[in-house]
Amino acid sequence: MSAAPHRGRLEPLTSQQWAERTGQTFAGSADRVSKLDGEDTPRAERPLNILATIARHPALLEPFLAWSATLALQGELSRRDSELLALRAAWNCRSPFEWGHHVLYAREAGLSDDEIECIARGPATEDWSAEDADLLRAADEMHAGQDISVGTWARLRARFSDAQLVEIPFVVGQYTMLSMVANSTGVPVEDGLESLPDIVEPP
Repeated sequence: MSAAPHRGRLEPLTSQQWAERTGQTFAGSADRVSKLDGEDTPRAERPLNILATIARHPALLEPFLAWSATLALQGELSRRDSELLALRAAWNCRSPFEWGHHVLYAREAGLSDDEIECIARGPATEDWSAEDADLLRAADEMHAGQDISVGTWARLRARFSDAQLVEIPFVVGQYTMLSMVANSTGVPVEDGLESLPDIVEPP
């Protein structure tokens, strides 16, 4: 399950293929992803493969980077809660690219490897607190029906602020969308990232 679906449909642009504005855009956002996974190396010369693929549509790239940075770095949810949602969205979409990268971000946010594996097992496992299970369940409900059930919403409403409640579907939607982009265009997964777990979820 580790290979990117449809790999090779659209190859990420190399730096030699960037328009001048694209290079400036990447340079201006070089440290944003590094803040998520704890890296110290700027990414201007080696943007993520998905960003180098989106760069084939330069008009989308700059506003997309600004939006993504706002959601990831200025969100109201804790990084841990955000990564629970992001990884569950990546798993539900079976996106090797998004899963591999968000494993790194989740570790940086404090999730253990055991917890990360349990994200693939779903909210019904006994390993989760009721609070964590509700976030995973919300991600599942949005994936299945583009909505959060009344019961799940009531439990989320009891612990999250209005801003956080707005952010929850944005996070799930963001990483569902990116999973669709990565899967559909065949974005290659960088070397050294974790593969999708070979797990069959409990009924």
